[in-house]
Amino acid sequence: MKRPWQLGTGLLLTGLAGYVDALGFVRLGGLYTSFMSGNTTQLAVLGAQVELHRMVLPAILIFAFLTGSVLGSGLAILVPARWATPTVLGYEALLILAGLGLGLASPELGLAAFFIAVAMGSQNAVLTQVTGFRAGTTFVTGALFSLGQKIAQALTRTGNPLGWIGDALVWVSLLVGALMGAHAYQQFGLYALITPAAISGGLALITALLVLRTAPRAANVPPR
Repeated sequence: MKRPWQLGTGLLLTGLAGYVDALGFVRLGGLYTSFMSGNTTQLAVLGAQVELHRMVLPAILIFAFLTGSVLGSGLAILVPARWATPTVLGYEALLILAGLGLGLASPELGLAAFFIAVAMGSQNAVLTQVTGFRAGTTFVTGALFSLGQKIAQALTRTGNPLGWIGDALVWVSLLVGALMGAHAYQQFGLYALITPAAISGGLALITALLVLRTAPRAANVPPR
């Protein structure tokens, strides 16, 4: 995948993460499907308050995200390198659809949220870092620090004066995605998950076609 595709895909996936996280936050009453720092803090606070029954859901979400990161990374390792992106994206789309199906079939919040958190954990294996700034991940704390660092470098003339733009776009992507996710849930309920499933599935198809398109060229390159 060439750099322009990496950048575009990364920003779109970051927006998708914000969309799903906001949807989960509203539905789960203040918990997250991708922001595990927040869930870990809530888990600790509830533990300190000895509210053991309320600790179950954040613990499930943390475990699900970790499971997703293991499975997504495992897929990316096991398949040929050029197929890692479409494979993980297709897997993510199926997980989101599974969460939608379970959420519509059962009132149990944890069951559907588990699959969505697994999907978000898996997504981080798609593009863990595009050269120059973080993109495609389900969290932006690192990108926000990097933004501040690069602004400081620009102001002190010790770095690229425009080097901060990439990290700013990552943060804006998450913000816009979260706004859209919260609004979509208000309008459509769980059916709002169709959008991220379609986006990740569509990206899987597009990247697979790009792999197939470039494969013959690679095959015709003479050995060194």
